[in-house]
Amino acid sequence: MLTVAAHLYERIVSSVLDDLRAGRLRPGDRVPSEHELARIFEVSRITSRRALEVLASARVVDRVQGRGTFVAPDLPDLERVGATLGLSPEPAPDAPTVPGVRFNLLGLVLPDFNESYGLQLVYTIESRASALGLDLILKRTYGVRENEDRAITRLVARGVDGLIVFPVHGEHYNPVLLKVVLDSFPVVLIDRYLRGIPAQAVVTDNHAAAAALTQHLIELGHREIAFVSPPLENTSALEERYAGWSAALTDHGLLSRTGSVLSNLKSTLPTRLHPANIAADRGLLEEFVRTTGATAFVCAEYNLALQLINILSGLGRRVPEDVSVACFDAPFDPLASPDEPTFFTHIRQNEAEMGEVAVGQVLARLRGETPPTLTHVPFRLIPGRSTAAPRR
Repeated sequence: MLTVAAHLYERIVSSVLDDLRAGRLRPGDRVPSEHELARIFEVSRITSRRALEVLASARVVDRVQGRGTFVAPDLPDLERVGATLGLSPEPAPDAPTVPGVRFNLLGLVLPDFNESYGLQLVYTIESRASALGLDLILKRTYGVRENEDRAITRLVARGVDGLIVFPVHGEHYNPVLLKVVLDSFPVVLIDRYLRGIPAQAVVTDNHAAAAALTQHLIELGHREIAFVSPPLENTSALEERYAGWSAALTDHGLLSRTGSVLSNLKSTLPTRLHPANIAADRGLLEEFVRTTGATAFVCAEYNLALQLINILSGLGRRVPEDVSVACFDAPFDPLASPDEPTFFTHIRQNEAEMGEVAVGQVLARLRGETPPTLTHVPFRLIPGRSTAAPRR
C-alpha cells in the first residue's frame, strides 16, 4: 500500500517510480504522454502534466520539446526521491509480510463469472489474497479485447504487484498481454494458456476431461457421438476439448466425422447473448440435430447444453431416453441431496485449487522463483440424469 496521496498527481508519480524500481521502465525509455497518463489514471491533463513536472524536477525524467518525456539516463536514488515526496511504500498494517511484494495489491482480469463457472474461482482468489494481507482489484472484460487491454494497462499503471488473467476468446493473441508476459511482469494465466508463449498457466487438463466424458458415453453404448462448441481457434481449452473428444473416439475405433462437429456457435460468448445471435445459433443447432444422426452430444460449455436441450425438446426428442447430452461446468446445487444425481452429466473443474495455485504462482514469481509453465489441476466427472444407454 502507499501512503494516502494528498494530490491526484501523486498516484501517477508513485506508479512511475514503481515501474522504475521493478525494471518495467529503464533509462532512455519513453514515458507515457500527458494525454496517455490522463486516460490511464482517469484524471485531467492538468493533473498528468503536474506529475511529469514533479518527476522532471526530481531529475527522474527529461522532457524534450516536440519529442516527449524520457527516463533520465542517470537516475537519482529512487527511494530518496519517494521519501522526499512522501510517497515511499509502506506495508499494510497488521498484514503478513509477503516476500517480494511492495504494495500488497493483486489484479484479477477475467471475461465474466457465474454459478456454472468462475464464481468459486473468484471467491478462492479473493479469500487467499485476503489471508495473505493482499488487496485484490477485479476487472471484467466481458470477452472484449479492448477491455482486456485497458484493464491490464491500468492495473499495471496503478502498481499491482502481480496479475492473474483469464484471457479472452479470440483468433489472435492480445499484444498488451503478450507485452507484460515478455517484460517478465509477474502474470499467471488461468483456464487457458497461450501456445508458444512462456507464461505460467493454471488450467484443467481439458484433453483428458473431454476424453473422459466421451469415454463415459461410449461405455453406455453410444457409437455416434457429436461435439458442439463455440469457435475453437486460439482458445486452448476448446481446442483441447475437441482433441480429447476425437481421441476417445479414435481409441475405440470410432470415426470423428466432420459432420459430427458443430463449432461455430457464438451466442454463448460474452457480449454475444443477443436475440439475433441466439436465433442464428438455434437454426444451426436444429439443422445439426436433424442431420447428424448422433445419439449423444458432448457440449464444450454448459450454456450450449441448455440450448441443445431446448432444441431437442422442440423436436420431440427426449433426454436421455432418445438422446444423451453431456457438458462441462454444470452449476452445483448446494440444497440438493448428496444422493440425488445432478441433471447434466458433466465435468466439474476444480476452481478452488485453480485459484489457490494461481495466487501461489504469482507470489513465487515475486520471490524470484520460476514455477512450471503449465500446471494442470484435477477434475471430476459427475454422472447425471442427462445420459443413458441408447435405445435399441
